[in-house]
Amino acid sequence: MSDVISDASLRLAGNSSSQKKSFHLYGTPFALLLALMLALILLGGCAGSDGSKDDTDIWSEAKLYSEATDKLNDADFAKCGKYFEKLEARFPFGPYSQQAQINAAYCYWKAQEQTQALVAIDRFIKLHQGSPSLDYAYYLKGLITFNDDLGWLGKFTGQDLSERDPKAAKEAFESFKVVVERFPNSKYAPDALDRMRYIVNSLAEADVIVARFYYQRGAYLAAANRAQLVIRDYDRAPAVEEALYILTKSYEKLGMVDLSNDAARVFKLNFPDSQMMITGQRVQKERRWWQFWNK
Repeated sequence: MSDVISDASLRLAGNSSSQKKSFHLYGTPFALLLALMLALILLGGCAGSDGSKDDTDIWSEAKLYSEATDKLNDADFAKCGKYFEKLEARFPFGPYSQQAQINAAYCYWKAQEQTQALVAIDRFIKLHQGSPSLDYAYYLKGLITFNDDLGWLGKFTGQDLSERDPKAAKEAFESFKVVVERFPNSKYAPDALDRMRYIVNSLAEADVIVARFYYQRGAYLAAANRAQLVIRDYDRAPAVEEALYILTKSYEKLGMVDLSNDAARVFKLNFPDSQMMITGQRVQKERRWWQFWNK
């Protein structure tokens, strides 16, 4: 039995010796080999996603700003946005940092990356309330949120801002309002004011569309309420003409003769030349923003 145990012990000892040797490769300790592998992995992570090295990592602040500006001038908006964002992240206290934030927002906006554009411009507004470019920052935020690019299909079908979600239009209005009220002498104030007027008219038009929808489906009380909302909140908008018409006709359908006559009298007082009470159609809608030729 002792011989058997002795033989078994020798075999186990031999196996243990061979296992220890397996942790060495041509005399290189396993721990060192593992460290080398990890280093290679880390170096690989420093390269781009396609395996190529990011050359911008060694660029100076001036070089990065110059390259980003060149991309902006070449209308390569996706790349210039990334370059300006890298510049602001790597040199947050450098002389180009503030301008890089604004330029990144502009580039992302032109590249139709609205979310990234808003993040960039909101960061600038939060960090630089004393900046001389603050008026432009609020103006740019209004443009980003305004999102007036309807595309060729929207232009072809005649779609305008009133037929879209009004939430973005209201947010854009607030940004333009800051420009007009806080920076009345800004060169961006006149255009911001024009866009505010357009947004107000579009919001009024959106409510009239809803009122018209209710009226056409026989929901006359709902139509009257929505028409009253337009008259109360957007008293100078072109859509008030149709709002008064819908209000008059809705009261008439509800059998409220006195209220219908009152609404008709207000209609004639404000729109004496209108034929809408006869034809049921407005002659001309408010021009759309992109119809710049229709002054």
